[in-house]
Amino acid sequence: MKTELYTPFLDATRQVLQTMLDLSDIAERSAEQFDEGQENLEIAVGMVGDLEGVITYRFPSNTSLNIVQILSGMEMDSVDDFVASAVSEIANIISGTVMTLLSADHLTCDILPPVQGRPDSQKEYTQHTQCCITTSIGDICLDIALNRA
Repeated sequence: MKTELYTPFLDATRQVLQTMLDLSDIAERSAEQFDEGQENLEIAVGMVGDLEGVITYRFPSNTSLNIVQILSGMEMDSVDDFVASAVSEIANIISGTVMTLLSADHLTCDILPPVQGRPDSQKEYTQHTQCCITTSIGDICLDIALNRA
């Protein structure tokens, strides 16, 4: 199930980054290469339905600032509420796109509103994988933790 899970998330992320940010240099990379030590903006999007769990998007600060500059034309110095809101919306759109891709596999799922931060859950997940990509504006890592309902 890891590949079945991984593919829609990777495809949705590519689609959204290409469409909304006009990025074409999107490449997959190993999750182990993602620098956990850097300052990251983490956005969690809950998932309910045939699959239940959470997708945590990790955006390094420089990636977050670059996203906002492309979307708004404003250059920001630090990650603030405005930046977090804009990046949360990108995570929300990626998640919604994933739901559409999963529906092609006859899975009915919905998303919950994005929240800033890592989920505070000790819940065990039977399906857990990471999907990381790199672009000219920075890296993004998705931590996907799901159970079948």
